[in-house]
Amino acid sequence: MGVLLALVAYPAAALSDAAQEVERGRALAERNCGMCHATGRTDASKYRGAPAFRDLHLRYDVEALGEALAEGILTGHPAMPEFRFAPDEVISMIHYLRSIQSRQETSLPKPPIRVR
Repeated sequence: MGVLLALVAYPAAALSDAAQEVERGRALAERNCGMCHATGRTDASKYRGAPAFRDLHLRYDVEALGEALAEGILTGHPAMPEFRFAPDEVISMIHYLRSIQSRQETSLPKPPIRVR
């Protein structure tokens, strides 16, 4: 009976961990990026040229953004500050970005997020 309980509890615990990563990524995105970008599923960007995070898959491979988040995001316009996130923050941000993309990927499992 104990083994059965452990097998049933494991997916719930993993789901909880994933939900925590998504929530942490949401908070990081809102705090660091929400002053210009739309960081949710339906909000509008406050800065006209800032892409909505839910549509980043139209411009970038969301999975590949981890390196840029870790090494620093630099852009060609002076209004955007440079951001660098710690490896655990990058993982949370990618989990969040995955969760809000307007075009959801297939239900196949995603590869683990690697941060260099």
